[in-house]
Amino acid sequence: MSMNNAPNVFLDANANRFQVNIINEDRDNNETTQEDVGSDPPHYEETSFTDETHNRLRISYRPGKRELYDNFRQNGEKTEASLHPYDTHSKMYYLQTFGHNTMDPVPKIDYYRNTGSVSGNKLNRPSLLEIHEQLAKNIAVSTGSVERVANGESTTGDETAASKEEENKTGFVKFGWVKGVLVRCMLNIWGVMLFIRLSWIVGQAGIGLGVIIILLATMVTSITGLSTSAIATNGFVRGGGAYYLISRSLGPEFGGSIGLIFAFANAVAVAMYVVGFAETVVELLKESDTLMVDESNDIRIIGTITVVCLLGISVAGMEWEAKAQVILLIVLLVAIANFFIGTVIPTNTEKKARGFFNYQASIFAENFGPDFRSGEGFFSVFAIFFPAATGILAGANISGDLKDPQSAIPQGTMLAILITTIAYIAVAICAASCVVRDATGNVNDTIVPGMSCNGSSACGLGYDFSRCASQPCDYGLMNNFQVMSMVSGFGPLITAGIFSATLSSALASLVSAPKVFQALCKDNVYKGLEFFAKGYGKNNEPIRGYVLTFVIAMAFILIAELNTIAPIISNFFLASYALINFSCFHASYAKSPGWRPAFRYYNMWVSLFGALLCCGVMFVINWWAALITYAIELFLYIYVTYKKPEVNWGSSTQALYFVNALDSALALTTVEDHVKNFRPQCLALTGAPMVRPALLDITHTFTKNNGLCICCEVYTGPRKLCVKEMNSGMEKKQAWLTKNKRKAFYAAVAADSFRDGVKSLLQASGLGRMKPNTLVMGFKKDWRSAPATQVENYVGIIHDAFDFELGVIIVRISQGFDISQVLQVQEELEKLEQERLALEATIKENDFEEGKRGICGFFKKASTLNISKHETKKESTINTMQSMHVGEFNQRLLEASTQFKKKQGKGTIDIWWLFDDGGLTILIPYILTIRKKWKNCKLRIFTGGKVNRIEEEKLVMASLLSKFRIKFADINIICDINIKPNKESWKFFEEMIEPYRLHESCKDITTAEKLKRETPWKITDAELEAFKEKSYRQVRLNELLQEHSRAANLIVLSLPVPRKGAVSDYLYMAWLEILSKNLPPILMVRGNHKNVLTFYS
Repeated sequence: MSMNNAPNVFLDANANRFQVNIINEDRDNNETTQEDVGSDPPHYEETSFTDETHNRLRISYRPGKRELYDNFRQNGEKTEASLHPYDTHSKMYYLQTFGHNTMDPVPKIDYYRNTGSVSGNKLNRPSLLEIHEQLAKNIAVSTGSVERVANGESTTGDETAASKEEENKTGFVKFGWVKGVLVRCMLNIWGVMLFIRLSWIVGQAGIGLGVIIILLATMVTSITGLSTSAIATNGFVRGGGAYYLISRSLGPEFGGSIGLIFAFANAVAVAMYVVGFAETVVELLKESDTLMVDESNDIRIIGTITVVCLLGISVAGMEWEAKAQVILLIVLLVAIANFFIGTVIPTNTEKKARGFFNYQASIFAENFGPDFRSGEGFFSVFAIFFPAATGILAGANISGDLKDPQSAIPQGTMLAILITTIAYIAVAICAASCVVRDATGNVNDTIVPGMSCNGSSACGLGYDFSRCASQPCDYGLMNNFQVMSMVSGFGPLITAGIFSATLSSALASLVSAPKVFQALCKDNVYKGLEFFAKGYGKNNEPIRGYVLTFVIAMAFILIAELNTIAPIISNFFLASYALINFSCFHASYAKSPGWRPAFRYYNMWVSLFGALLCCGVMFVINWWAALITYAIELFLYIYVTYKKPEVNWGSSTQALYFVNALDSALALTTVEDHVKNFRPQCLALTGAPMVRPALLDITHTFTKNNGLCICCEVYTGPRKLCVKEMNSGMEKKQAWLTKNKRKAFYAAVAADSFRDGVKSLLQASGLGRMKPNTLVMGFKKDWRSAPATQVENYVGIIHDAFDFELGVIIVRISQGFDISQVLQVQEELEKLEQERLALEATIKENDFEEGKRGICGFFKKASTLNISKHETKKESTINTMQSMHVGEFNQRLLEASTQFKKKQGKGTIDIWWLFDDGGLTILIPYILTIRKKWKNCKLRIFTGGKVNRIEEEKLVMASLLSKFRIKFADINIICDINIKPNKESWKFFEEMIEPYRLHESCKDITTAEKLKRETPWKITDAELEAFKEKSYRQVRLNELLQEHSRAANLIVLSLPVPRKGAVSDYLYMAWLEILSKNLPPILMVRGNHKNVLTFYS
């Protein structure tokens, strides 16, 4: 093969990444080419590159496929590009990257998208069934399809194009990491605390402890930032910020509870920041004596005006809000720079009197250590500072408005934490190096020659502030909150910085709260909040959320009691941080393969430490606020857990469930079985669980919270159809069990016969020690009319269960278990009811339209009347059908199907323990009596014995049961089991088996042998004679059961074991029929003859 090195193949800028290899058309030419390049290693692909002269697509075909390929070539002969292989709608296949006819597509991101993804359309790759099955012979390939595929598009291109066009039309506004995250986080972290409290904090704690306080707060936020970065880079992040990160990691329970309080905290934070701004403005008005009403009302008025302005900026769109944030950041940076410039500008006499002496080593040394006053301590000062470090989620909260949240959130958040921390430390050190702790503000408090000094740094600099030790002073780090304004080069710039800090934080919170709340409402975690999920405009703005946030903020501004609510808000934010850290730890601990964050600089144990640290800080800030926060979160968690929203986000909680279950199952394999720990682990042949509910109910009664229960279904028939039906119904049937609170698993197999399927289930069901040990099946009521193969399969399953050493329980109720026909009728009636409701809706709509048209509607009234008549007719038809089906299927069948769900009244469970099978026959009814529905039933024991030893036999049985600690009401010794039944009963039995007898003794040997070969399942005379005594016993037992247990709530009876190769299927079925005929619900039980009871401790 010679490779074509033409530039149009390898150097074409428009060429797609994957190229279709070109195949030589004619075999001779191909052979010649191979000879020319004999030294090249052989190629085993079905493709090759031809010479430049044959620069067109050629195809190597397989036998019988030439027609198809010719058709393709005629339609797309001139196409010379890489072809996308597969069209999910028209089921076409094309030449693939690998050059042969395959439906296998190359890896593509669109196959991995979620349905409804805004970043691109989800494509469906061909299913395994489509690839695995034989290719369809008639495949139409259109030129347009080939062209679209050749350009790297799927044939869903029309839909994709429409989606793209809509996306371009809407024009989403997306931010990069600087404007979207860095700017927001810096503005939110730098708050009023920087300008009016940091100097007091460093005065109380000193430079050393002050820096430690800042670093401790930074450690909490940095760990949270690392955890946030890890979660944000573990997949595509949508809008919702902290709520989205927590809910997708820990599930809706944690996410829903924290999301609501986080959104509320942001809404109240708007009021806090606005009040901070209003207080500053009111102070300025007070200084100039221009108050409008009084201080409190002026704060309310200014606060209201401010919130309305901020709301206008937010509603105008994210672009305007982002521009406002940038302007506020510039003002804030200028204010901070103004402070640092002021520290190096030579001070004057007035500033010296107020404690400012520029940088002095003596002041630095004096202020390095702590000087806690007024009952303050390290933790109380830390509690005051910590809210200044919060705000790290400002960027993450608008994750839906970021171009690339995965890279923007880590970069912006961590850099913002670094910059703001450096700024806090620098301002704290600079302020404490320039300003003394106490100053009088009196320019005359200077030291004159001969005057004694207290040894403070102020004394060394010529000022005597010693009277501040005995009386309060107004200046210095400890007394003046406006230290930064005094030190700065231009005081009003600090005021502008305060305005900028408060307004930017308020604006960030005003945007964050509705975005988080909208994401919460979209997920429908709280059913009543869907109203706020709707978005408007090109950025899907949550206008309704803005209005709600505005109302909450206004309420708290008017209340003006924010000192009480502030600690709770801080704790709400800390609770969010704690859960983000825990989410990161939990996801790492669960070891889910889906946890693959691109951000690697995190550690699960550091995240756990961060979560504990956040919880500790909550109590440090305010213990009662922490308790309130936990109480609210717990209440919301319980509420969401109870409501169980129908969402599946692949949370780490789900992953941990799996890990714990796997670890427990593996640990269980090392535990040896012990008779004391025996519990029935049942394989119930229910088919679809909703079809035989009574069989499931009785099985569930003795396995619930006690043992394993697997509902099994066997599909027989054409394998392809069976597998398809089985796979499609798996989740639905397991969901039915969950919805109906049945603690059971559903398992299904496809097999050639019912017996083969059950055999597979008997061998392969379960996991480790959690394997079935008991087979539960319903009695085959139709055995006399069923084909011989079905009877053979049924009895064969019992043989197989005994072969695999499982116990067997056969359950019989008078009405039978199968209610599939009733379900079918109910389904039909539901459809008719839906049609009736649709018809009613149509009539109402028509009436409304006619009413609008006025008099014109009068002329169309006749048609409406006709529809009404039709409706009445249909309703009567439905009623007729209902009554007909109730009569046909008998209400008793439905009642029988629910009889084991009802509470059983006072009565008895009669146990006919005729043969020792290891104790299963007595254990099953005992378990029933400890259940709530059966606790009023008493156990009566019936067993065989001799006439002359009745009392001794009773004592022996009573002793045995007392050692097993099983309570009983009565013990009956039956002495006449082995006498012959009465003639009527025996005659009924003989008539029942008559159609299945061979009667070979009445025929000659040749005819008899022929009949045996043709009908091997029939009962021979020899067999009937051999087991005559046993047949007598079964018939006699039914007479005794009728006599003693006719009124019992339930009968539990030892199941006779069919001897393999000796007892025919029909004779055994006749025994079961005669044993259980005309009796209350009966369980025929046979254990595997291994002990399931013990009297040893």
